[in-house]
Amino acid sequence: MALTADQLKDNAKFLENVSVLYGGGLDYQAHRYAMLVNKHAQDFGGTGKLFSSPGRIEVIGNHTDHNNGKVLCASISVDNLGCVTPRSDNKIVVASIGYPVVEVSIDDLLPNAEEYGKSEALVRGVVAYYVEHGYKVGAFSATTTSDVFNGAGVSSSASFELLVCEILNVMFNGGKIDAVTKAHAAQYAENVYFGKPCGLLDQSAIALGGVSYIDFKSIENLEIASVGWTFSDLDIVLTNTGGDHADLTDQYAAIRAEMEQVAAQMGAEKLRGVDEAAFYAAIPELQHKVSGRAILRAIHYFNENARVEKALDAVRTCDINKFGEMIDESGTSSYELLQNCYPLGDTAQRIPLALALGKRMPGVLATRVHGGGFAGTVIAYVRRADTDNYVAHMRSVFGDKNVYVIGVRNCGTCQVEMDF
Repeated sequence: MALTADQLKDNAKFLENVSVLYGGGLDYQAHRYAMLVNKHAQDFGGTGKLFSSPGRIEVIGNHTDHNNGKVLCASISVDNLGCVTPRSDNKIVVASIGYPVVEVSIDDLLPNAEEYGKSEALVRGVVAYYVEHGYKVGAFSATTTSDVFNGAGVSSSASFELLVCEILNVMFNGGKIDAVTKAHAAQYAENVYFGKPCGLLDQSAIALGGVSYIDFKSIENLEIASVGWTFSDLDIVLTNTGGDHADLTDQYAAIRAEMEQVAAQMGAEKLRGVDEAAFYAAIPELQHKVSGRAILRAIHYFNENARVEKALDAVRTCDINKFGEMIDESGTSSYELLQNCYPLGDTAQRIPLALALGKRMPGVLATRVHGGGFAGTVIAYVRRADTDNYVAHMRSVFGDKNVYVIGVRNCGTCQVEMDF
């Protein structure tokens, strides 16, 4: 018999899950879960296990993680939701609603350049990492649905990667794999198999859950601190300004590459290994060895690390004005030094437009480009009394479905225990 939304709304365990994972939206989540469970039973048979993997926001720390920098990040109240049952044919089959079915053999784990940029690569890469590090893998069928908005800078790909990580963790490894290991597996899949040279921020934020301070100085031994979110009268609003990230991988990669060019000239692999004072002293010679843009991006890196520390202190002491100051400074630096607010040659400049509009709206404490940049999203911290006006204005420009008020989710990727 099909599961109904009304049955879920009368289920105490489901009510608890909705509160913990989403902070509300009971009707929406009840219909969503019931639809997913019934769809999986129809297509694959049986009652599946449920898994949830959130999206993430970068609070501050723009393009620092890939050079062993510092960030504040958080998981948020949207997710990839999966219903999963085991298989016996050594295949992983993922049927994401609205997308082509993904099928990967766990007997074939070599990278395949023809899969770059495809979901198959992410699945294959996670499985390969687990095998290489001595973890168990197995076959499964998953039906998934996602409200982690694509192209909006909240890491839909990392959310999907971590969903696969957690399914394998729970179904074949007894749930023993820790969050940081899962983050490394997901990053490996994206770097080596998917073809995107991302850092570890996205995957770490999603795996850990809540608000996290992460120092990436040692990738093998991350310094992580859970941070309580103290600004109860602030709403977090994301505006997807439009644009497609698909053709921007080279521009993302150039940021990391240029920072590392500067580091190499200073005798280090990453900018974290470069003394800041020595860097500034070397600029008269550096300018003849690397581009001016590379030098500007390095300046952003050093300044951004310092801002992360100040923003962390502001959150801990509930200094809302200092927090807003650091966010705005970060946004200005990304615009002027990092130069990731619009693609090369772009004249639409949707991110700069959103930033300019946000800065003149009442109640906006701070706003900045969010995530990788070039196309996509801006984030704004808005005083709750003014949120409705801000949202209405931004929707009038960017569309009703492109402005989202989100919450911080205190739970990372997880199995959703149910008692039906």
